[in-house]
Amino acid sequence: MTAVIQKPISQLKITWPLLPDDFILPDDPVENIEHPLIANGLRQSLVDSPELTQDALIVSNFALCAAVDDRTICKAPDWMYARPVQPWPHNEPRRSYTPHTEGTVPFVVMEFLSATYGDEYSVEHTEKIGKWFFYEKVIRVPRYVIFRPHTGRIEVYALESECYDNQNPDKNGRYLIPGLDLFLGVWVGTREGRTGNWLRWWNAAGELLLWPEERAESERQRADREQQDKESAQTLLEQERQRNQELLARLSALDIDPE
Repeated sequence: MTAVIQKPISQLKITWPLLPDDFILPDDPVENIEHPLIANGLRQSLVDSPELTQDALIVSNFALCAAVDDRTICKAPDWMYARPVQPWPHNEPRRSYTPHTEGTVPFVVMEFLSATYGDEYSVEHTEKIGKWFFYEKVIRVPRYVIFRPHTGRIEVYALESECYDNQNPDKNGRYLIPGLDLFLGVWVGTREGRTGNWLRWWNAAGELLLWPEERAESERQRADREQQDKESAQTLLEQERQRNQELLARLSALDIDPE
């Protein structure tokens, strides 16, 4: 067996060029139809929070790029959040994101595992740079999340002393994600025809950030309660009016001046 000699990390040349226009990105098919649903759910619960969406890049299966020893490397996390990023022309398609050149390092990247997974845990960096190595040593993403939708297992790694360290959840089984200042956890339920484990956000008060349809339903219920309260108040006023009329009628029958 031939020994593999790895180049020391300190000797790697890491630069941040924009992706060349002629660079061919992988066009791999989505291997699991559940993954886009989970990613979309993470994004849609943030759309009602302008402070989290303004100047932010919130994408899934999108090229995150850097150059290692002058070789362009791109990985496509299943979910990524960066803020702030430089404005991008709305009329131009965006193919990739290069930290430091186009904005900040993402606060968090996430990978959703299928029954068989690829290089989400890979640190090999001689021939092929694995995702773990790329996120940890090249991009240096502060939080790396690995989620198994079929079991609900979630792993959150924090970049500490230049290496990823497995984090423990809080008493509610959730993980604080700095930068978003939200807690990430697992929720079980049904959405868009999928019943199973979902990644969702909670705020510091322990309140679940709702999806648009949940917000609409919550607003409908609030409006219903207000209408019921209004009708109850009107009923009470009418009952009071009727009692006053009956009292006046009795006083009149007794020849008593109500004044």
